[in-house]
Amino acid sequence: MTRLSVEMLAADAPEPITSAGHAQLGIAVLAGIAVIVLLITKFKLHAFLSLTIGSLALGAFAGAPLDKVITSFTAGLGSTVAGVGVLIALGAILGKMLADSGGADQIVDTILAKASGRAMPWAMVLIASVIGLPLFFEVGVVLLIPVVLMVAKRGNYSLMRIGIPALAGLSVMHGLVPPHPGPLVAIDAVDANLGVTLALGVLVAIPTVVIAGPLFSKYAARWVDVPAPERMVPQRPSEELERRPGFGATLATILLPVVLMLAKALVDIVIDDPEHQVQRVFDVIGSPLIALLAAVLVGIFTLGRPAGFSRERISSLVDKGLAPIAGILLIVGAGGGFKQTLIDTGVGRMILDISEDWSIPALLLAWLIAVAIRLATGSATVATVSAAGLVAPLAADMSTAHTALLVLAIGAGSLFFSHVNDAGFWLVKEYFGLNVGQTIKTWSVMETIISVVAGALVLLLSLII
Repeated sequence: MTRLSVEMLAADAPEPITSAGHAQLGIAVLAGIAVIVLLITKFKLHAFLSLTIGSLALGAFAGAPLDKVITSFTAGLGSTVAGVGVLIALGAILGKMLADSGGADQIVDTILAKASGRAMPWAMVLIASVIGLPLFFEVGVVLLIPVVLMVAKRGNYSLMRIGIPALAGLSVMHGLVPPHPGPLVAIDAVDANLGVTLALGVLVAIPTVVIAGPLFSKYAARWVDVPAPERMVPQRPSEELERRPGFGATLATILLPVVLMLAKALVDIVIDDPEHQVQRVFDVIGSPLIALLAAVLVGIFTLGRPAGFSRERISSLVDKGLAPIAGILLIVGAGGGFKQTLIDTGVGRMILDISEDWSIPALLLAWLIAVAIRLATGSATVATVSAAGLVAPLAADMSTAHTALLVLAIGAGSLFFSHVNDAGFWLVKEYFGLNVGQTIKTWSVMETIISVVAGALVLLLSLII
């Protein structure tokens, strides 16, 4: 497993803005994270404000000049938003277009028409994984819940037997597969190759979602046997439409950015010549910005027009898709600011020294840090951006594949044991009509299985590649 050479990094690392020792820096990190956790959990302050205040607290406890701390924070915020902000915006537009045009419903209905009996949990995993690619987790839940409830009721299936595979598909995509915000931020923080991360993410995601979805749902259905709550079946978006896009066109639109990014990664491996004309072409069309932009533009013709949307309706749809992500962009940006503050105060070097002295594999350390922050804050996104900032220096002399695995280790850790301080916990509880104990037995255990299985697969891959 890859370890980091502190000596190799030292020459290139920026000079810390504080000369504090390891003990003081360690206390500063714990204090900064404690401030963030306390503000989010106790005082219910927005994560953006909490991360901002936590970054200032970290610098103050580390003994760094506050003007330099502010400079570090704003530089990190700006570079993070510049790196992933447009991608998150494009993903939100594509997701909104997919939902409002009825394209998502078309995929759901087509797959369900082909599945029955024992195949139904596997069909739910497939639906959630495909639809979950461009959608934020919460949007995916709202979109899929009506389907889960209708399938459970009409087919007389256990709610958990159908619901857990759908939730597993969404959650795995959210934590491990770009272009979701969490993986994108981690990729940006550790300077990983997006195509390689995407390919390895899919490789880890498939067995993980099988274990946490259809297989675990058998036990979840025995532990919690509840009927689908009638009151929670909302109207599906496509019920208001006279027509909707076709299955093939919708699926091609969703998979277009993934195919383009994977093609770029494949060309990079096969040709491996930055000056080669073919590689230069794929470097452009396979970049995340162009890949997602292409999917949005194609979606106007494959999703919007077949649904009968006018130009004005499509323009309005873009506005509505962008509005809800303002908070996410600010949280991600503040997480980048926190990351840069950690690095500039010298915490990065401290993490390097600890990992060398304790002989902790870098990937395991990244997973453990993400787990700790996830348990404390309840937010997978906060866990990802904070852990990525802490372990970013560990990627300095890693291979391309191991840097990608570092991103996946962080993503896996960020999903560990969702509980009462996580908004997703309450979303699942209310939609499925569960009590707190039942939600822990099903949703929380499922999230933990995803985190542990994905983390173990990442460590296993690191020994092979």
